[in-house]
Amino acid sequence: MNEIHTHLTVCATEARRVARAVTAEQLATPSVCADWTVRELANHLVLYSAHGLEHRALRTQLPEETVQRDFTAEADWAEAYADRLDRALAAWERPEAWEGEVDLGSAAMPATTIASLLVKELALHGWDLARSTGQDFHLPEATAVFVLGVVEEHAEIYRQYEGFAAAVDVPDDAPPFTRALAAGGRNPKG
Repeated sequence: MNEIHTHLTVCATEARRVARAVTAEQLATPSVCADWTVRELANHLVLYSAHGLEHRALRTQLPEETVQRDFTAEADWAEAYADRLDRALAAWERPEAWEGEVDLGSAAMPATTIASLLVKELALHGWDLARSTGQDFHLPEATAVFVLGVVEEHAEIYRQYEGFAAAVDVPDDAPPFTRALAAGGRNPKG
């Protein structure tokens, strides 16, 4: 495969591990994301990093019933998420998934850009879920450097649409994933 697919796989593996450790009791608690519970954060992660990941590769729209679904209402939601991540990664193994553009409705972007943004989605929201539930989220150096590049490239546009909070100050020599979290409006220490 290619480098981006490798990073997707690494982040999916870590997000899958984190989701499996979330308890039913934690779902109703506040998350590190302003105004979201752990349930809302987990549903966002499942929707966009698994279902969205697959639909983008296949060039299909997310069905409205999927967008509205409470995945965490099902007792085995974390296992279902793991299975959907496997399906999504398999969809990106097809060479044609990497060709051309992905239609987003109001715009189109190159498939490689979409896949890079999905790496960022898995990494940042996977970290959010981990931090919200007392877990750690670890990435190898190469993936952390890749995520940092994606976040730095797209941070300002995400801030315009309130997808990222203001950047958090961290030392210039902080590890790459710490810098990615901070550039994405997350407090790596908080």
